[in-house]
Amino acid sequence: MKQSVFVKLNKEKWEKYEHSLDGKNPSADDLSKIYVHLTEDLAFSKAKYPRTSLTVYLNKLSLKVHNLIYRNKPEDKGRFINFWKLEVPSEMYKSRMPMLYSFLIMAIGVLIGAMSAANDETFVRLILGDAYVDLTIQNIKDGNPMGIYGSSDEWSMFFSITSNNIRVSFLAFVAGILTSFGTGFILFRNGIMLGAFHYFFVQHGLFDETILSIWVHGTIEISAIIIAGGAGIRMGNALLFPGTFPRAYSFRKGAKSGLKIVIGLFPFFIMAGFIESFLTRYTEWPLAAKLFIILSSLFLIIYYFIYLPIRIQNGNSKN
Repeated sequence: MKQSVFVKLNKEKWEKYEHSLDGKNPSADDLSKIYVHLTEDLAFSKAKYPRTSLTVYLNKLSLKVHNLIYRNKPEDKGRFINFWKLEVPSEMYKSRMPMLYSFLIMAIGVLIGAMSAANDETFVRLILGDAYVDLTIQNIKDGNPMGIYGSSDEWSMFFSITSNNIRVSFLAFVAGILTSFGTGFILFRNGIMLGAFHYFFVQHGLFDETILSIWVHGTIEISAIIIAGGAGIRMGNALLFPGTFPRAYSFRKGAKSGLKIVIGLFPFFIMAGFIESFLTRYTEWPLAAKLFIILSSLFLIIYYFIYLPIRIQNGNSKN
């Protein structure tokens, strides 16, 4: 990209930032957003136009914002909170299309997994493994289809499940290094497993009792995998389609944005692990209680990862 084009695309934004800094004291949130955008522009300018007046200008402007941020120490203490309050939702809004692709890939995998299990009796064993299928069938015969969830103590199960959820989601993200197709493969494979798993229980007439019990924790768990997959697709797309930016710069930017989203998922990993370890084992709970947890979890996911990003974006557009 020619320097003149880069300046033309961003001049209005930089002037707006200068006006904000010269006017009333901007809030910590505004300073944080300005600093992020300016440092990204500065990094690009250093890579493409070193030793130019443009780079000097952006460096001075970034330094000015930096000094204002660290001068206001009381507000800076909220940096940790602002990460989840502002930065993660903002990155989610920027990643809304990769998130949609992630959901669609997973959904297609679920459909194919369920259809394959319906048309081939051996498919479930191929996907889930003979040991799991045989144990679950025996539990069904014993009248305790969810017996596997009570096979170990709660805390051991919690640490095991939480670490596994983090591993699977992080793998879905990191696979974006192999371009978007790497993450797509992980999502598709997990979707097939999920579809085959569900059909296995539906086949045994256990939809109400078992499937709803599983989704008590699965609502957050599966959502987290899809969101981590969306972060991986964004990173992979940044590598595949750098646009007018250098490929390495585009990839670093996409990886940084995606990593923020994955880190923002950590409280949800812990929540899903806790529910699965301490609550899912109680399959005798009434239907209303299960639906309450499922719908509450769904509301939390929709509010934080869909509604809040849109609200923050709309608020920024009005400023």
